[in-house]
Amino acid sequence: MPAALYFTDSDAANELIARDPLALLIGFALDQQVTVPTAFAGPYKLKQRIGELDARAIASMDPASLEEAFRERPAIHRFPGSMARRVQELCAVVVDEYGGHAERVWTEAESAADLERRIGALPGFGAMKITGLGSVLALRFGVEAAQELVPDHPCLGAIDSPDALAEYQAAKRAYKAARREQLRSA
Repeated sequence: MPAALYFTDSDAANELIARDPLALLIGFALDQQVTVPTAFAGPYKLKQRIGELDARAIASMDPASLEEAFRERPAIHRFPGSMARRVQELCAVVVDEYGGHAERVWTEAESAADLERRIGALPGFGAMKITGLGSVLALRFGVEAAQELVPDHPCLGAIDSPDALAEYQAAKRAYKAARREQLRSA
């Protein structure tokens, strides 16, 4: 297990997402219409505001209280209400399907196809998040079932330093621009 995942400018946030599987999943849930550093700093901010990252506690929180924690300035996400609901839904799935242990999403996967299905069943996890989380699990945590999920384009799993994060973000912008151009030309 890595000591940190270099997805933010905060050492504490980077260490949290590396050591706490629920924090990693929450970061991926928040990785939508915000920068990677903003998304993955979210679990640390949430932990500071509610005291702990526990799937059972978050799943059973009063939704208004959780939303308030997301809205507190600086807001955890640009869409605090919908992301608070998404995180609460994610935690409910972790409780219901995995006994409150987020790491069971990948530690109990029997194959790449099973892992892909498990990740894809999480609220808000589509194809891009499946490959993103898969790449992190394969390249940073050595999860064998995730090896087939690593894409052939720049991915979060390749980030191993702050410089690599900057390179990833530049490559991601270029990749998205090329894809948009491909779609326009088709």
